[in-house]
Amino acid sequence: MASDSDALPHSGSLFDDEPPPGSGVQAARPSAALQQLASGLPDGLHMGTSSWHFPGWAGLVWDRIYSEKQLSRDGLAAYAQHPLFWAVSLDRAFYRPLSAAQYAGYARQVPETFRFVVKAPALVTDALVRESGGKGRTANAGFLDADLAQREFVAPASQGLGPKLGALVFQISPLPARWLGEIDRLIARLHGVLRAAAANTDAVVAVEVRNPEWLTPAFVAALKDSGATYCLGLHPKMPPIAAQLPILRALWPGPLVCRWNLNLKHGAFGYEKAREDYAPFDKLVDPDPDTRAALARVIAGTVGAGQPAYVTINNKAEGSSPESVRALAEAVAAVRRS
Repeated sequence: MASDSDALPHSGSLFDDEPPPGSGVQAARPSAALQQLASGLPDGLHMGTSSWHFPGWAGLVWDRIYSEKQLSRDGLAAYAQHPLFWAVSLDRAFYRPLSAAQYAGYARQVPETFRFVVKAPALVTDALVRESGGKGRTANAGFLDADLAQREFVAPASQGLGPKLGALVFQISPLPARWLGEIDRLIARLHGVLRAAAANTDAVVAVEVRNPEWLTPAFVAALKDSGATYCLGLHPKMPPIAAQLPILRALWPGPLVCRWNLNLKHGAFGYEKAREDYAPFDKLVDPDPDTRAALARVIAGTVGAGQPAYVTINNKAEGSSPESVRALAEAVAAVRRS
């Protein structure tokens, strides 16, 4: 699943030398069927979840129930032993910039073939400074500041993660309504951010948005000129996947970055309701086979053209991101057989 020519096999011998009991978070032993599924996936495909601190994944990812605190601190190495998990979305970086040393600490816990998808801090991707509850308070002076993005995000992530950095994602928070008429001005500022980022990292640089008003020819032109790509953001605030694919076609050939965030049934502001409905995130509650099938076709086309694909899935997409990843892997395998 890694794009490197010396990649480990998907069903590698990660369990041959197990640590002794009591040495920290332990991975669940994968079934033979899961290992076989992983072994048939294409190189260049890096799938995973949004973060890894969920006790309800016991039996799916962990050998037993651990506390959320322990998983957040010690669970990444065990997470990376799952046969299908060759990536993770490091969402923590959105809330507060991380240092190169913090990124390096994460990198040390995972195999050489593992890749991180890292969200840019809200410091540079949110037009507003928000209260703890999320309500916008004042305008953010650092919004789409290229120098700030380089200093607080691109440089430390690239230095700390090194070759394990797969994609840098600038996820632009929902814009205030009064700003939606100024998209061209904002695209020009974003263009500067992307050009600076792409010039200073070997990772894929991607943009995810929460307002469909961004999806204009000028937006595509800014991505093309900077060498960045569009991140498929599967979220009720955005059109369904089929309506977003023309953006990727306009940028073809290129890498795929996709973050499947929230089931459409919960609406644009449904994270809390989805958390209530889906916890403890141990099974698929609202399967979305149509989105899965469409995404599998995009993945197969991307890696078939020799481009990398980075796909991460939130628990709020279908109820359990480990099970969503498994179901997506099965869909990819089916497309490749057809």
